[in-house]
Amino acid sequence: MSKKNQLLHVAFIMDGNGRWAKKRGLPRHLGHKEGCERIIDIYEECRVMGIKVMSLYAFSTENWNRPKDEIRHLFNYLEIFFKRELKRMKREGCKIITSGDISKLPKKTVKVVENAIDETKDNTDFTFNICLNYGGKAEIVRAAKNFAIDCMNGKKNPEDLDETLFEDYLYTRGLPPVDLLIRTSGEMRTSNYMPWQLAYAEMVFPSTPWPDFTKAKFREVIELYYQRDRRFGEIKDEEK
Repeated sequence: MSKKNQLLHVAFIMDGNGRWAKKRGLPRHLGHKEGCERIIDIYEECRVMGIKVMSLYAFSTENWNRPKDEIRHLFNYLEIFFKRELKRMKREGCKIITSGDISKLPKKTVKVVENAIDETKDNTDFTFNICLNYGGKAEIVRAAKNFAIDCMNGKKNPEDLDETLFEDYLYTRGLPPVDLLIRTSGEMRTSNYMPWQLAYAEMVFPSTPWPDFTKAKFREVIELYYQRDRRFGEIKDEEK
């Protein structure tokens, strides 16, 4: 395997939960409940494959426009997930981090998430990045503002700014760039998710809704990834 095809960071847009539930005559929130079960399955498979980081688009800045009851259930399932899985993830060396402004989340949810972050902050084997109240454009604006503040305070100079320094102001500071984006349920767009981090990512859009995205289906996508030719702006050897 070439260095270009190393797979260190996989990002997921967990789409199709509501449609999965509706197809079965169930309330939309039960699709999110089933989707939470897939998270731990895919986490396990990432570790088996030697992947070091998984990022999950759990709640976007636009998701506040959804019905309040659905939002309430979604955060409830998130709390249940961490209360159930935290000890195991901590024991396995998983570090939990967040991307997004979690201060806007319900206080109970914030407490659960902050506890998970604190409990695992010293772990280094694997990173579980859950994106909550996250928007890619907002992240870039936030980074630009924070850099400007550091310049005004004399900590940085505008001339210092390059891509590497700018990345220090993103939520994903210290993480490798995304190698592979997977959006389930067949929608072919990134929906304001990690525009900076996805710059050279491979993308796969399986038609399977997230609640049906099993370990086997994940492995199928990984096989597709390794068939890709990642060139990062270069040309193929046979074209030289």
